[in-house]
Amino acid sequence: MIRILGRTACATLMTVTMVTGLQSVALAQTPAAPPTNDYANARNWLCLPGRTKDACSTDEDATIVAADGTLTPEPFKSNPKAKIDCFYVYPTVSYEPTGNADMTAGPEELSIIKEQFARFTSVCRPYAPIYRQVTLAALNAAMAGKPIPASRELAYGDVLDAWNYYLAHYNHDRGVVLIGHSQGSGVLLALIKNEIDGKPVQRKLVSAILMGTRLAVPAGGIVGGDFKSIPLCQAPGQTQCVITYASFRADAPPPANTRFGKVAGAGMVAACTNPASLAGGSGELHSYLTTSGSFGPIPLTRGPWVKGKTIDTPFVSVPGLLSAECMANAEGSYLAITTHPDPSGQRINEIGGDVIINGKVQADWGLHLIDANLAMGNLIDIVRDQTKTYLTNR
Repeated sequence: MIRILGRTACATLMTVTMVTGLQSVALAQTPAAPPTNDYANARNWLCLPGRTKDACSTDEDATIVAADGTLTPEPFKSNPKAKIDCFYVYPTVSYEPTGNADMTAGPEELSIIKEQFARFTSVCRPYAPIYRQVTLAALNAAMAGKPIPASRELAYGDVLDAWNYYLAHYNHDRGVVLIGHSQGSGVLLALIKNEIDGKPVQRKLVSAILMGTRLAVPAGGIVGGDFKSIPLCQAPGQTQCVITYASFRADAPPPANTRFGKVAGAGMVAACTNPASLAGGSGELHSYLTTSGSFGPIPLTRGPWVKGKTIDTPFVSVPGLLSAECMANAEGSYLAITTHPDPSGQRINEIGGDVIINGKVQADWGLHLIDANLAMGNLIDIVRDQTKTYLTNR
């Protein structure tokens, strides 16, 4: 049982998935529907193109850390003239004590934008609505068997309203990439099923990136299951397809109580696409990992990246350290993350990212906290290639 008793402890599960909350855990439902949000109001968006003060206007500079300890600065630059858009729905981060969050962005929403979305401004114009998500408090109350009133429909309805407003007022017939993680992926999965799959608006879909969730496909297949006409991405530059995965350490695969890798339905499996090698097999991850050392109290590094050297950027890139491959065991399918240590090098040879509660690693979560960070560079390269295809086809 996961128990979260206060704001500090909430940070331990700052990005804990709402797959559990949305698909498995029974939530007490809010009896009365609150008024809808007005997404014409710019304050209801965390990110909009062209704003100088914005959640996406954040420092994304990185330092490339070579195995021999050499440090190379990698300044970040957004592209305000990007030819496509990205529409992002963030994961479960709200510290609000109520079942659903309010519409005031807190430091947790701003932080997750920095980690998961702002770097995409190098390849697309950013749109990220605030939504009244199901909170960490609701998730943990439900898992403790004492649910508090919370509405999944309210969270979904907000994102649907924001999506419709985006289409009507911001899209201007541009291609769009849908990006989500955890609860955000679950909401986008429903949005795609209900509003995009097989409908005329699908022609605007460059791709969907649904991280840290469970997407059903037929065993051995790439289309069907949750989506009827949107396949898994299988090649660089392929468009109108979906990338989805849940990451686990290769030496700590999903256990019997895993929260990912399993789906309901005869003949269905949880999809896995490897951002480091869309065609299959293993590939090197182009990760952007935080240098802060922790995510709340959870350590995301195992020490300084290079002993005796200070890194003053918020992110590091670690070429050659990590690779990924889609794998399956008796418990489900997953993106297996392998670390490639260099014993003679100067760079640390291990990463953090596990969910840790009371000093114990929660194996059922895998590397959920850093799903996005692990493959960030690969995903941006994919979107860049997809943009070229999309514009050529249009």
